[in-house]
Amino acid sequence: MIAGAIFAGGAARRFGSDKAAAPIGDTAMIDLVAERLRAQCAIVTVVGRAWPGLISVDDRPRPGLGPLGALAGALTHARDAGFATVLTSGCDLPDLPLDLARMLGDAPAVVRGQPLLGLWPTNLADDLADWVGDTTDRSMNAWIERTGARRISLPVAPANINRPEDLVEWIARRST
Repeated sequence: MIAGAIFAGGAARRFGSDKAAAPIGDTAMIDLVAERLRAQCAIVTVVGRAWPGLISVDDRPRPGLGPLGALAGALTHARDAGFATVLTSGCDLPDLPLDLARMLGDAPAVVRGQPLLGLWPTNLADDLADWVGDTTDRSMNAWIERTGARRISLPVAPANINRPEDLVEWIARRST
């Protein structure tokens, strides 16, 4: 069984407002991400904040460690709930593939160019929490290298909504 985790604790400086809550029609962006994760995961959590309808998980070992703290929190929660793997996404990837877990294959693996889109074994939870608490290089790429995670190219790259203009362009492409 796979657990899903949405990372939503970032400051969204480039977006200028709450990215997770950005409306796409009648739906918040985070809800679109959750819907796509639910298609392939038994549970879906949100890390770094609370959101209606999602299980809220705290960063580990403490807040303020960026995506790696979110990943450590997600892995720990999923492991403790009996899951072997976690499929991860940022809250700003509203068209992630409905078969992303299958495309990534064996964990650990990430999408090339989108390191928040990944499939991670929960048995890495303690190692990551220890490492991220001690290291000064808290980049996803450093963790990917440390674990030997495979980088998988997708046939079509999912949209990454970082700025309001990205959202406007993505919505326009969807409607054509």
